[in-house]
Amino acid sequence: MPKKLAVVSDVERALVELLREDRRFSVAVRTTGPMEERIGDAEIAVTRTVNRITRAVLSAVPRLRVIAQGTSGLDNIDLAAASERGIDILTLPGVNANAVAELVIGIVIAMTRTVPLYTRQVTSGIWRREDCTTRHELRHYSLGIVGHGNVGSRVSRMATAFGMKPHAYDPYIADFGAATPVDSLEQLLANSDIVTLHVPLTDETRGMIGERQLRRMRRGSFLINAARGEVLDLDAALAALASDHLGGLAVDVFDREPPQRAFPDDPRLVLTPHIGGGTFEAKRDAAELLYARIVEWAERNRN
Repeated sequence: MPKKLAVVSDVERALVELLREDRRFSVAVRTTGPMEERIGDAEIAVTRTVNRITRAVLSAVPRLRVIAQGTSGLDNIDLAAASERGIDILTLPGVNANAVAELVIGIVIAMTRTVPLYTRQVTSGIWRREDCTTRHELRHYSLGIVGHGNVGSRVSRMATAFGMKPHAYDPYIADFGAATPVDSLEQLLANSDIVTLHVPLTDETRGMIGERQLRRMRRGSFLINAARGEVLDLDAALAALASDHLGGLAVDVFDREPPQRAFPDDPRLVLTPHIGGGTFEAKRDAAELLYARIVEWAERNRN
């Protein structure tokens, strides 16, 4: 008998097609309404990090046996409640790491070469290219990476290709590869021209960069958050940009998406709608790999 599977979020079309073509599964797509109704009597729920699966939701879906999502983050799931129920979690650490790392390097170049400002000037009829005192090659900058896992380590390797010497802070990593480890977050913040955040959202990392940490950063330095919105106090970061303590701020992730707030019209501010992992290759790989993980689970749990 096919296993009941519910797709409860807007996932890659290729994944849905693969599942529908597989006779081992009876697939329902329910992407609106309360989460417990979307899951219903399914044994398998396919979701994304934008959807909260709480203890209350899990208590209302007694037939659920596995949660599958094609990302590395798990902060949307009550893992303790899932563990108590014996619910398996399928995830894909690092599946979009290369895509995120590429975006970060692109943002670094755009900010350090003031590309957003020049775009505004040229579109306004201003042609100003003589002053190069604020434009440097990447080898000029000290790069600090907070979190040296799948994404952070790729940023390190890419940065070295541009002649940068990255430093990283991560108390849970032993092998830093291309990066030089530093002993504390405070040390990294104080000695970096560019800081990029690549940590998962946990109780330890929630709010880890706030007003106090921002004050530790060099005046005129750049900050990039492509991790989770809750890691950064965005109000404090915007205030640091407005006061010129930060020379540039780039944000790809927000504590609420889409963000329900106004942003200043500042060419030093780079905002993207959580597109770090949103490349064709990353989405394709996620669909194929998550399908394979779901099939593997189904084969192990035929009863």
